[in-house]
Amino acid sequence: MLVGFQPRRYQKVIVETAKRYNTLVVLPTGLGKTAIALMLAANRLSVYPDAKVVFLAPTRPLIQQHYEYFKRHLALEDEAFALLTGSVLPAKRIKAFAEAKVLFYTPQTLENDLMQGAVNLGDVCLMIFDECHRAVGDYAYAFIAKEYIKQGKYPRIIGLTASPGSDAEKIKEIIKNLSIEEIEVRSVDDPDVKPYVKDIEVEWIRVCFPKPYKELQQLLKRFVSERLERLKEWKVIRRKNLPKKELILLQANLMKRLSKGERKGFLFSSVSLLSEIMKVQHAVELLETQGIFALHRYIARLREQEENSKTRALKNIFRDIYFKSAVVLINRLYKEGWKHPKLLKVLEIVQKELEARPDSKIIVFNQYRDNGVELVDELNKIEGVKAALFVGQLKKEGTGLSQKEQKEVINKFREGAFNVLVATAVGEEGLDIPKVDVVVFYEPIPSAIRHIQRRGRTGRHEKGKVIVLVTKGTRDEGYRWSAHRKEKAMFSNLKKILLDLRERRKKGKDIQTKLSKFNEQIKVIADDRERDKSVLRELFGFGVGIEQKRLECADYLLSSDVGVEVKSVADFVQSIVDGRLFRQVRMMKERFNKPLLVIEGEESLFEQRGLHPNAINGAIASIIIDYGVPIVWTKNRRETAQLLYAIAKREQSGNKKAASLHAKKPKELCSQQEYVIAALPGIGSSMAKDMLKKFRTIKAIVDASVEELMQVPRIGKKTAEKIRSLLDSEYVANN
Repeated sequence: MLVGFQPRRYQKVIVETAKRYNTLVVLPTGLGKTAIALMLAANRLSVYPDAKVVFLAPTRPLIQQHYEYFKRHLALEDEAFALLTGSVLPAKRIKAFAEAKVLFYTPQTLENDLMQGAVNLGDVCLMIFDECHRAVGDYAYAFIAKEYIKQGKYPRIIGLTASPGSDAEKIKEIIKNLSIEEIEVRSVDDPDVKPYVKDIEVEWIRVCFPKPYKELQQLLKRFVSERLERLKEWKVIRRKNLPKKELILLQANLMKRLSKGERKGFLFSSVSLLSEIMKVQHAVELLETQGIFALHRYIARLREQEENSKTRALKNIFRDIYFKSAVVLINRLYKEGWKHPKLLKVLEIVQKELEARPDSKIIVFNQYRDNGVELVDELNKIEGVKAALFVGQLKKEGTGLSQKEQKEVINKFREGAFNVLVATAVGEEGLDIPKVDVVVFYEPIPSAIRHIQRRGRTGRHEKGKVIVLVTKGTRDEGYRWSAHRKEKAMFSNLKKILLDLRERRKKGKDIQTKLSKFNEQIKVIADDRERDKSVLRELFGFGVGIEQKRLECADYLLSSDVGVEVKSVADFVQSIVDGRLFRQVRMMKERFNKPLLVIEGEESLFEQRGLHPNAINGAIASIIIDYGVPIVWTKNRRETAQLLYAIAKREQSGNKKAASLHAKKPKELCSQQEYVIAALPGIGSSMAKDMLKKFRTIKAIVDASVEELMQVPRIGKKTAEKIRSLLDSEYVANN
C-alpha cells in the first residue's frame, strides 16, 4: 500500500505500539513523525478496508503539506484523498467526507462540521493529531477526540509532537484529552535513532552588552524596582524578583477580587502598578535581547496608546522621571544608528557561511517581528544574501503573511530564490522547510517545545549547525539554562506518566472517557457569527443537536418560543452606551413569546467604562419592567451552557416544538408583512424591508418576475430564481 517509502527501524517499532494503543509519539523535528502516521494509516485501512482515516493539523499550509505527502506515498486513487479547510464550502465538505477515504482537516473546520451534525465519525478507523501539544484548554483537538471516542466503531488515535512541553499537568491534560494509552518517545541520542541522525554542531556565542545599553537598562530597572517596592510595602508581594508569569497571575487575582466588589483602595493602585511594571519589563527584555530598533518601535506604540487613551498606567509611565530619561536616551541611540551586538554577529555569521559555501541555506529565528524586519533589511545589504521575512498571518505594520504567502516564501526558499529566512515562531512548527545548513537562534528561548522545534530544522540529511546568541549579563543567560532544564523535565515527566499509564492498564482501568449518548430530541439553533465555540462544545457534550444559522436577533433559539441573547458584562455595558441593547431587546420581545437575556461573567457591571450606576440600573429596570424580558446572571461559559441546556430540555419535552427560526408572529401589520417575506429563500428581515419598500404589497412580490425581483438591492439571479420556484411550485403533502 506504500509507494516510494522506506521505513526506519524506530518508526516500525513505534507503529507496532500504535497499532494496539492510542499513542502519543514524541519525536524531534525532522525524524519522520508524518511517516509513522502514514504507516499506521496504511495498516488501519488494510484491516478496515471500508473505513476512513482523518488527519488533523493546525494550519492550512501544514495540512496541505501532509495531504501532498500522503498522496505521494499511499497507493490510492486521487479521489480517495480530500483536503478540507474552512475555504471549502460546507456542502462540498459533506460530499467529500462521504466519498473520500483519507481526509485532511484543519481542526476548527471538523469541529464545526461535527457540531452541525454534518459528519459522523463512526467509520473512521484512525484519527491523527499533528502538533498535538495543542490539545489543551479549549482548542478543538480535545472536543474532536472526545466525539471520535464516542462515535467511532473502531477508534484509534495517534498524537504527534516534537515536545508536549515540560509541565507535567499539561502533559497529563493532553493524554486525557486524546485518550492516550501509550507513549513512544525518542531523542537523537537513542540507539535506534542515532544511525539516522546527522551530527548537529551546537555553538553558543556570547556577546557583550554595550555601555549605553547598560545605562538604559539601569534607568528602566529603577522604574520597575520602585514600583515593586511599593507593592511589597502594601504586602501585595513578598519578594521583588517575581517572574513575568507570577506577575500576570497576581494581576488576574487582584482583578478578580475587584470584580467581586472588594473595594480596598490599594487594589486599584496595585493593578495599575502591575500594568506599568509589565510594560516596562517588556521594554527591558527588548533592550537586552533585541536592540534599539525594536525598542524604539515599542516605545512609539506605547506613546500612541497613551495619547489616545485615558489609561492611568500609561499616563504614569510617561510622567516618570526615569522613564523620561530612558526615552531621551533611546531616541539618541536610535538616531545614532546603534545596533545590538547580536545583530552585527548575525551579519558576520551569514556572510562567512555564504562565502565558504555559496549554496548554503540559513534560518535565523527571531522571537520579535520588529527586530526581524530590521534583520532582513540589514542582511539584504550584504552581497550574495537574499533574505526574506517569514512571519504569521496577523497584520502588523504591513508585515503579516497569509497562509498562501507563507507557502510561497517556503517554495522560493526551497528553489533558491532566497537563501536566508528570518523566521518568527511560525517557522518553528511542522512546516517542511527543506535542507537547512545553519540555524541561528537570535535569542535563547525558555520553552522546551520551541527549542526542540528550532533545533530540528537542521541536520536532517547532512551535518547541521546551530548557533545560539547570548548577551552577557542579561536574561538571555537565564533563558539558555531554562530551556535545557525544561527539556530534561519533559523526558523525566514522560517517563513517570508512561509508568502510570501502564500500571493503570494492568489494573484494567478504562482510561477512555465515557460519554452520554447523543440525544436527538433536543435541538438548539445558534447564530453562526458566534466566534467563541465553548458554549456549543458544552451543549454538544450534553447530547444536544446543534444547528448554526444566521439569526436576525438572539444568539440562541431553544424552542419556537424561547430566544436567548447572551452578553458578557463588558458587552452589556457597551451596548447601553452605543444604543444596541434596547433595539435588541425590542426585537426579541417582538419575535419570541419567552425572550431571555443572559449576562455572563463575574466582573462588576459598575466597574465597566465608568458608566454611572444609575444608568446601568435604569437599563436593567427597563428591560425587566417595561419590556418584560427576564435577566439571568451566569459566572462563565460553562454555566451559560448548563442553563441553556436546562431550558431547551424543559421547552422541548413532551409535545413541545423544537427550536425554529420562525418563532412568535409579530402583531403590527408592517411587522407581520416583514415576517412573511423574511421566510422566502435567502431573505432575512433586513432584505424583507427592502422588498416591501420596492413592491409595497406582498401580492406584488408574489407576482414579480425574476428580473423584477433582481431590482431589489442584494438580490441576485440565484436568489430570485429560488423565490420564483418556491412561489410557483405545487404543494405536495409530506406523508
